[in-house]
Amino acid sequence: MQFFPAPAKLNLFLHVVGQRPDGYHLLQTVFRFLDFYDEICLKVRDDGLIRLVTPLENVPTEQDLCVRAARLLQNESGTKQGVDIALHKHIPMGGGLGGGSSDAATMLMALNELWGLNWERPRLQALGLQLGADVPIFIFGENAFAEGVGEQLSALSLPKAWYLVIVPPVHVSTAEIFSNKKLTRNTIPITIPPFSIWDGHNDLESVVCDLYPEVSRSLEWLKHLENTKIAAMSGSGACVFAEFASEYEANAALTQMPVDMKGFVARGLDRHPMLMSMK
Repeated sequence: MQFFPAPAKLNLFLHVVGQRPDGYHLLQTVFRFLDFYDEICLKVRDDGLIRLVTPLENVPTEQDLCVRAARLLQNESGTKQGVDIALHKHIPMGGGLGGGSSDAATMLMALNELWGLNWERPRLQALGLQLGADVPIFIFGENAFAEGVGEQLSALSLPKAWYLVIVPPVHVSTAEIFSNKKLTRNTIPITIPPFSIWDGHNDLESVVCDLYPEVSRSLEWLKHLENTKIAAMSGSGACVFAEFASEYEANAALTQMPVDMKGFVARGLDRHPMLMSMK
């Protein structure tokens, strides 16, 4: 089997600037990749079968995003090849770190290579959007300012940084948060350039904190740390994070974390580790 990484992401801010007639929310956000990964191992089959050899608990195989991504690419490309999939999860599910979307994107990029399809990235991004709004950013492969439902991407150069990420013991439903009546949907749009990532906020944060005290407590703890410019929730939660200029500062904060909180330190990446093999 061949190994392929699926990195986590952070939303350094997330503004809800409107809502389309079909119900989808219009967003502005900054995506940042982390060197914290799910691991996907693949072995090509010549019989067309797509087989998940490591099913996730409480996730039906046909709903697994790795399987759905493989089937979608197989159907759209017309290939007769299949694949065995071994997925090793490290990114928490329902945490706002994009694990499922990243897994789907890595599947599309890896199978594009393994099946010899040679599709270019924009074509894969358009296909990935059928699987979820966050899938295209991982195929785009660079930190980015995103608009629309998250699919309109502009590459962004971000300073080197390390992050302390806290993982509260709750699973937040993205659909539940976006449908909440208390959600602000009229943040004034910003322009690129210029803007400062440190001036942004997460419009979903207050709604999630009201519903999940564990998220609120973790975020409040982060906001009282020194040497950090950003302390915020990622995506629709539940994970919250603080940004530091150095690994030493991030690890020092980790050692101060209350014993009943769980988290990890990760370095911010400039690009997806698979980008170099893509056109």
